[in-house]
Amino acid sequence: MILAHVHPAAGAGLPGPWEQVSVVAALLVAVAYGTAAGRLRRRGDVWPRWRGVSFTAGSAGVAWAAAGPLPGGPFTAHMVQHLILGMAAPLLLVLARPLTLALRVLPPGPVRRGLLSLARSRPVGRLVFPPMAALLDVGGLWLLYRTEVFAAVQHRPLLHAVVHVHVLAAGLLFTFAVCQLDPVRRRRGLPLRGTTLLAAGAAHAVLAKTLYASPPPGTVLTAADLHTGAQVMYYGGDLVEAALGVVLAASWYRAGGRAQAHRRRRAGPVTGPRAVTGAPAGPSVPESPAGPEAASSAARPEAVRERGGGRTADARPAVGRPRGGALGFPEAVRRGPRRLRSGKGADTARRPR
Repeated sequence: MILAHVHPAAGAGLPGPWEQVSVVAALLVAVAYGTAAGRLRRRGDVWPRWRGVSFTAGSAGVAWAAAGPLPGGPFTAHMVQHLILGMAAPLLLVLARPLTLALRVLPPGPVRRGLLSLARSRPVGRLVFPPMAALLDVGGLWLLYRTEVFAAVQHRPLLHAVVHVHVLAAGLLFTFAVCQLDPVRRRRGLPLRGTTLLAAGAAHAVLAKTLYASPPPGTVLTAADLHTGAQVMYYGGDLVEAALGVVLAASWYRAGGRAQAHRRRRAGPVTGPRAVTGAPAGPSVPESPAGPEAASSAARPEAVRERGGGRTADARPAVGRPRGGALGFPEAVRRGPRRLRSGKGADTARRPR
């Protein structure tokens, strides 16, 4: 990932034409994102504001890495630029989910269908395969720093701009492949993405240690500048990779919650008679044609002892027998005094039970 040249902090003048184009492009993309998010909210849809802040910060990081003043010597400034452009800015941009926003804002039509088809196409699916994305990102770093490519781009503005674009594209591709927040052709599992992140982080750390020991071929750097730049690469890379790990953990937590809710919906509500805790064990009662109420009533004790007497009376009708006895009156044991009715149907006397 090469953006190494003498930055304004080291005494250069105004940024070159390629740096100015990078700044303008970053600002235009940020404005387009904010406009699309505002249009979505005016339509009544929900789009978190923190995503707009994240995208704006990522775009500002790209602009600053391209043309802003960077601290330290030439190699240290390059490493700060590499850290912002190739790792921190892609993470902020991917967290904002720009592809999802574009798909939600665009009206149904050929443009939206074309964008969705491109995102789910086979070539894009191969590029966002996590090991492939890691190879393009970290492999490009090893090719840059362990060969003479780093020295070759020092005084070639066009080649420097090409590597600049590669840095950003490779960082975006790797971050997109590991996070997979936007719709893709095939969403890879968490074990594969987590293993790829650990392997890429280890390769990045080993490369930083080799740079601490020896500079890139064909370059002459002071020991202090070389060591400081290698430390920025090592510790700064660890911080960004830890942030990627947090994103993976949050994705795993949300996916587990969605799977549990889906299982609950598929199970549905509990139906049918429930077992009574502490009920005596006994033979099961077959279901009656009269319905579940008759079957449950047949399972209960058939007689209860009346108060104040030694007689027993059926408290529940047997299965298949008309409710209320032969005369059809309610047969539930009434509490309180019974009433005697005359031939005319009026209450004439009360007799205690």
